[in-house]
Amino acid sequence: MGTLAVADSLKGRSFTRVADWSGEELIEVLDLADELKRLQQAREEHHLLPGRTLGMIFQKPSTRTRVSFEVGIYQLGGIGLYLSAGDLQLGRGETIKDTAVVLSRYLDAIMIRTFAQSDVEELAENATIPVINGLTDSSHPCQALADVLTIRERFGRLEGLKVVYLGDGNNVCASLMVACAKLGMHFVAATPSGYTPAEEAVQIAREAGGSIELVDDPGTAVKDADVLYTDVWTSMGQEEQRERRLKDLAGYGIDADLVARAGGNAVVLHCLPAHYGEEITEDVLYGPHSAVWDQAENRLHAQKALMALVIR
Repeated sequence: MGTLAVADSLKGRSFTRVADWSGEELIEVLDLADELKRLQQAREEHHLLPGRTLGMIFQKPSTRTRVSFEVGIYQLGGIGLYLSAGDLQLGRGETIKDTAVVLSRYLDAIMIRTFAQSDVEELAENATIPVINGLTDSSHPCQALADVLTIRERFGRLEGLKVVYLGDGNNVCASLMVACAKLGMHFVAATPSGYTPAEEAVQIAREAGGSIELVDDPGTAVKDADVLYTDVWTSMGQEEQRERRLKDLAGYGIDADLVARAGGNAVVLHCLPAHYGEEITEDVLYGPHSAVWDQAENRLHAQKALMALVIR
């Protein structure tokens, strides 16, 4: 492998929200992700982080987040440590601040997948190493990186594309909306009343110069869309709301009819896991418009680029 140059302008930075990074910084991650993906597919070593350690704190179960981070740090020449909240003193009352200070003495970076965004922010404020948000109830920034990486792969550009998100305006919707705003895309959230994206995220996206629309009619929203995006209707911790959510969100699922309304070139994305017959149909998920499996793979490449850029 030839020498792969990685800029040091982002070294030491945490990635807790998309909102905290500029469009140029996001593009820096995407560009490196493209190169790392090429190297991985060619089976060329790219040990940009030899001997580095990533602590991975999980307070929520995970498939894609755990595997992509653990494999990613390994492919970069480092090692990942799975840290269940139940295995840490954090689960027995040790403060986030104390945990941050101690882990900073052992590790080179921390990834955390948890409930409250404030916990991630507190961890980052008190750690002396980068903290990466692997998911909170209000934010999923690493997913947004994989999303825009996938979109750029499919269209060769980002600026000017129309991205339509359908369903529950949740954490995934919020992070993607802000990323789209910073990267020059037109973002439409088609949600029923009571499921609109968080007002803070909408405000941040608009202040970033984004073109943002909030509508309640899926059929109208998808007209001339380049990207159709959805997520589960009942997330972890919302199980008791399932029946109400199924009723409220009926009509907002992506099926073949809705894809046809968007036009022949529309790409379908879903951050997974999927619930067939609810937010998406199986024929669409596995159909010719789907980029879902590339999107899932791109969690690996985008997060590797992020780690390579922020870990010292």
